This record gives sequence, structure tokens and C-alpha cells, in this order.
Amino acid sequence: MAAVILAPRFRLAHNAAGANLASGVASALVAARDPQLGLFEVDEAALPELAAAIRPRVICLGNLFRDQLDRYGELELIAERWRDMVAALTEETLLVVNADDPLVADLARSHENATLFGVDDPAQRGAALQHAADSKYCVRCGAPYEYAAAYVGHLGDYRCPACGHARPTMDVVARSIEPQGLEAISFDLTMPEGTRRVRLEVPGVYNVYNALAAAALTRGVGIPSDAIAAGLSRAAAAFGRFERVPIDGKTLIVLLVKNPAGANETVRTLLHGGGAPVAVLALNDGIADGRDVSWIWDVDYEPLAAGLERLVVSGDRAAELALRFLYGGMDEERIEIVPDIADALDRGLELTQPGGELAFLPTYTAMLGLQRVIAERGYARPYWERVA
Repeated sequence: MAAVILAPRFRLAHNAAGANLASGVASALVAARDPQLGLFEVDEAALPELAAAIRPRVICLGNLFRDQLDRYGELELIAERWRDMVAALTEETLLVVNADDPLVADLARSHENATLFGVDDPAQRGAALQHAADSKYCVRCGAPYEYAAAYVGHLGDYRCPACGHARPTMDVVARSIEPQGLEAISFDLTMPEGTRRVRLEVPGVYNVYNALAAAALTRGVGIPSDAIAAGLSRAAAAFGRFERVPIDGKTLIVLLVKNPAGANETVRTLLHGGGAPVAVLALNDGIADGRDVSWIWDVDYEPLAAGLERLVVSGDRAAELALRFLYGGMDEERIEIVPDIADALDRGLELTQPGGELAFLPTYTAMLGLQRVIAERGYARPYWERVA
């Protein structure tokens, strides 16, 4: 989203293919042709080292959700490393942070040059804080937060009843959010310069957070609000993030899932869009996925399972995923175990009615495997060619 906003005004050095470690950033710099501005998406663990080397003009911190605990440890460990990074920043660096994430918002406390973004729309709040929510306890005193609204996982309007620590004042805000099925989502983007109505061509409240982050970041390098709103409206889905692929009169919808909070939001967005009678879920445990797959037991799969006629589970840990749905109450007769990704795609399409949609929810390396199958069969160009 930020790249779409910035590209008309700057020649970018940008790791568009998603290589977000130091090697990926270095490759993007080498490949860039006379760049005027660098825009880099960076892995959470690699960020402190890269920030010290690059000395960025703006740093945008989106959120911290539990992800690949066997690689990164608990959220507090990452937050502590980020805190040290922020302490080393000069006043010239603008820090953009998500006010709705208690751990991330607290990082702005020690840096005067900061912009905070978040959601203010009680109509979108969840009925209760999700079981999979991570940052439930006050960063100051450790007491449980009270939430006036929880939007995505632990992101929301929080306050500690013990010490009073609460969500800070926001500079860039989303209000009047209007989901439009699986096609889009609209909202009022409010900044100090005024309010613009934005329609995103991707669904989900979590994409509203992505849009807020992109708006706050690009505002920090001087992009006018009209250009920000226009850029957000042009942004399309990346591969695996609600991308649609037409296949023989049917539509494949690919939705990457890799942690409890993200999986819950994917399920919620699917259900708001009417659900799907057939779904393929693929679970791998490669290094890039995280070897520990116990996170699937914290995902609220039950609402999805209730609306499915058939479920195909795939990937290296397909059997464990099937077991998770069995324990969730899904009838064994409705579950098929097809470990091979290509075979699972074929079976899912076979079960999908003509003109219907097949939801495919893979973890990261399973998504890459699916991308190879789609490209080899000519359903879509390879993603790496599309972003080159």
C-alpha cells in the first residue's frame, strides 16, 4: 500500500517480493535504478540491526502478534529489542506506531517525534477479547486491561483499571468502517489535514490497519492526504492475501494464515463475506513457518467448520489439522486428508460447484507451494514476475 502511494512521486528501492531480512534489503538496494527513496518491509527480529545500518527517515511499527515462538520467543522479547532500537534513534527519525497495540504504542512514549494510528469504530468491536489475544496485561503494572473495543486480536481501545495506562491519542484514525463482503472494505481516513473516504480493494479490518500504517508512514514523508487516499484505493491484494485466481469457471481465493490472530481474522472475514461451502487448509512446519504448530489449537476454527460442507486438509501436518477440526466438533465424514498441495487443490476444485469459490488457507511455505502449482498450470503468472 505504501509503495502504491509513493511510486508516482519517487523512484523506489523496494523489496516488493517480500525478502525482508538483511539480504533481501541489500538485494533491493543493488537492483534499484537511481532510487530517490528506500521502502523496506523488514522482519521483526532483523529490524534493530537494519535500523542501525540504514538510519531511516521513518520507522513504522505495525503490531506484535505471537508468531513462530520457536524462532523469536515471546512478544515481550521482541518489544524489548524494539525499545532499545527506539532509544537509539535520533530526533530526526519519525516513529509511526499502532496506538491500538499496547506493547507497540508504549514504544512511542520515549520518542517525541511520533505519529500514532488506530481504529475508532465501536460498530466493529468484537463481542469479547479473543482467546488468542496476546497483550492482555498492562505494560506498566501487569494488571489485566479492560477493553472498550477489541478489533483484531488484542488491538483496540484498552485501559488499565489499576494504574490508568490507556490507549494514547491518535493522529491517523479509521472511522465509519463498512465491510463489503470479500470484495472490499471502506472507511473514513481522518488525519490532521482532514477526512477522506477510502475504499480498499481487499477485505478485512486488519487491512484497514495496514492502510492506516501506510497512510501515517507516507504522510511522514510529505505525501498530501488526497494522494494518500487515492493510492490506498488503487492498492491490490498481494499473492496469498485474499488474491483471487480464476480456474476453469471457478474462483480460487488464497488467504495466508500463520498465527492465531491472523487466522481468526481470516475466518471472520470469510464469514462476513458469506462463507464458503468448501475449503482447503494447508499446514506446514518448515523453518519459515515455525516448527511448532501448537498455535492451531488457539484458532477459533469452529465458526468456519459449522458452515463447511467439506474440508480438505493438506500439508506436512495435515493429520494434526484434521485432528484439530475433529476436536472442534466437525464430523469426520466431512474431512479429507490430502497431504500433497497440488492434489489438495484438485480435490478442492472438484468439490466446488461451477461458478463457485474455493477458499484455500495455507501457511507460508504451503502458500509458496500453491503458487508454484498455479504458475506451472498457467492459472496465473509467477508472483515474483508480477512484482519485479
